[in-house]
Amino acid sequence: MSTYYLEDLQPGMRFSTGPHEMTEADIIRFGEEYDPQPHHVDPVAARNTFFRGLVASGWHTISVMTAMAIRSDLRMAEGQIGIAVEGIRFIKAVRPGDRITLHMEIREVKASESRPGWGVIKVLWTAINQAGEPVLELQPSILVKARERVAPSLASAAE
Repeated sequence: MSTYYLEDLQPGMRFSTGPHEMTEADIIRFGEEYDPQPHHVDPVAARNTFFRGLVASGWHTISVMTAMAIRSDLRMAEGQIGIAVEGIRFIKAVRPGDRITLHMEIREVKASESRPGWGVIKVLWTAINQAGEPVLELQPSILVKARERVAPSLASAAE
């Protein structure tokens, strides 16, 4: 498994990982601790909600996506240091038994102007269920170590 530095990354690179099964027990456990709404914690009461059944919290799905990204083939030197997230879209409810695959596409790579030896990548993360349907999408910006000090003017970025 490779470790990537800023210079190794370029817009258009794609990585995938998974699947991860979202179990009823995990959905309820996360919901009880972090998002205690009936549609996340009570399968019977969830039938009378907008979702007509138990669904994973969007924050649970994002947490699973984060774990999948960290365990993926897109391993950054010094680890993944998140600095921002843009455009969170909760597209489709995630239900017990859904199997989530994470697709990641690097959208932008640039050297940092304020941190010599580092850069920032923007990555589009899309969670896809077993039916091939997108369920959640977001774009994290990740601080990435460079092998050497890279001048900001030498950085590549997606247009």
